[in-house]
Amino acid sequence: MIDRDHQLSVTRQAELLGMSRGAVYYLPRPVSAADLALMRRIDELHLEHPFMGARMLRDQLARQGIHAGRRHIRTLMLCMGIEALAPQPGTSKRKPGNKIYPYLLRDLAITRANQVWALDTTYIPMAQGFVYLTAVVDVASRRVLAHRVAITLEAIHAKEVIEQALAKYGVPDIVNTDQGSQFTAEEFTRAVLDAGCKLSMDGRGAWRDNVFVERLWRSVKYERVYLKAYDSVSAARADIAEYFDWYNKERPHSSLDRDIPEQVYINLLPQLAEAA
Repeated sequence: MIDRDHQLSVTRQAELLGMSRGAVYYLPRPVSAADLALMRRIDELHLEHPFMGARMLRDQLARQGIHAGRRHIRTLMLCMGIEALAPQPGTSKRKPGNKIYPYLLRDLAITRANQVWALDTTYIPMAQGFVYLTAVVDVASRRVLAHRVAITLEAIHAKEVIEQALAKYGVPDIVNTDQGSQFTAEEFTRAVLDAGCKLSMDGRGAWRDNVFVERLWRSVKYERVYLKAYDSVSAARADIAEYFDWYNKERPHSSLDRDIPEQVYINLLPQLAEAA
């Protein structure tokens, strides 16, 4: 973003980008091995008990002989992009400049493919460090339409993954996300709205809203990620892509009457449903 060989000074470039000069020269410290291990355990507990906030996680970890302060756990949760899935105060607060769209799925019968797509981002641990996984899921069929592994939570990754799904599978009626900063950023919301989709956002911390993607995260982590120790971002990308290919084409779902997502998606496409 900052070009040190540009004719404009670094200070002027930082001003134009709305950044402080100090931020340009700041080099983030790598996460310690102890914190990486703690983040991995927090992630596992979050999947098992998504209602747990920092205090409950602290107490649960202490029972397992892992001692960490509530504030430190909260800091790591923010770094991981997770929060307790429960009603919380201040749910109407919006980040400056980021519009929050209403939730559109309440009492909606989702019966066909490309009616509703859901997006979410989750933390993926590696042997050294971590990455973020964003996926687009067709709600009716549970099919993973597109995904991206990235090293940051920037909106550009959410924008590119939804554009990938739109280019390959067409335009859904509704795209549903949570209120994460990558999904409320204008570059993402504009990509969705310009495609002709309605944008729906969960209530902050509401467990019910994006439950379909939460189940996907549980599957991919317990069936693949936690069994591996990725030694590079490229290894994580390749392995997760392989898993999703298997997930779509071979993994039966009890919620789909033991059918597979890819076949259900094809069966529920509007033109095929009308022909039947």
